[in-house]
Amino acid sequence: MEDNNSIQKNIELQRQWYGEPLGDRVRRLVKAFDVSQAFLADVLGISAPMLSQVMSGRRAKIGNPAVLARLIMLERKILTPGVASGDQAAIDAAMQDVKDSNPTVGRDTVPVHPGVEEQTLLAALRDVAEDENLVDAAARLDNDFPAIADLLRRAGKSAT
Repeated sequence: MEDNNSIQKNIELQRQWYGEPLGDRVRRLVKAFDVSQAFLADVLGISAPMLSQVMSGRRAKIGNPAVLARLIMLERKILTPGVASGDQAAIDAAMQDVKDSNPTVGRDTVPVHPGVEEQTLLAALRDVAEDENLVDAAARLDNDFPAIADLLRRAGKSAT
């Protein structure tokens, strides 16, 4: 019973830290790229057992920020035309690109695939929020995360 409580607590922490349980995010990647968890773990730069523990909630967080950055990169690559259409060559190239990446993660840096054009990224932000909400979010993030705030502000203003 105590183990189940610990797992539920870890899953709740994942919701707070990552927006949703990591198991849900990883399962979407496995399905979208049609790969095994072990293969995905290799691409992310994490051991398969560690990925399994994070997915099941036996561990609350991904300790290596570069692994999280690669996970985010893969989530973004799902939206690219080749991957979205199921083109195997595009899927393979996306996976290899992420595997070969060495992302740096800092207070003001969010890993963005260099092939994703800014307008595509701005349009994706506009799809999930109203312009005034994007500008409001930018104002709230200005002091602590100026690069993200700038991106949100551009998304909110460029549609007007």
